[in-house]
Amino acid sequence: MKIPPGLGEALLQSASDAIIATDHEGRITFWNPGAERIFGFTADDAIGQSLDLIIPENLRARHWAGFRHTIETGTSRYGHGDLLSVPGLARDGRRISVEFTIVLLRNEAQEVTGTVAVMRDVTKRFEEMRELKRRLAGAGGRS
Repeated sequence: MKIPPGLGEALLQSASDAIIATDHEGRITFWNPGAERIFGFTADDAIGQSLDLIIPENLRARHWAGFRHTIETGTSRYGHGDLLSVPGLARDGRRISVEFTIVLLRNEAQEVTGTVAVMRDVTKRFEEMRELKRRLAGAGGRS
């Protein structure tokens, strides 16, 4: 398959979805305009920082256990197009809901050198679903 010229750069610079790359230690190495829009941090703010920048504190231990396992084994439950839904942390302290897929970056020896995640802010949809469930639960008690 021939990739059209400029396609890669156009995707990476997209402002709709966040594209975030990390090294094998979880330090941010790439942060596109979509990540800036969703999380509120500029590339200058984010690059070189730990992913803790966007992970709520109460979820960090679980995140890092999974991250280390993925880096060490080269496998991820979420690496085959599966969407993972998690809370994220915006610059202003708000918790947001994001869905993402992850791709492992490998060197010539096929060792994992980092990750790339493509993330989408689904906060509005998550809140609408929660409200709908609340309304349905309330309506179930009426005759």
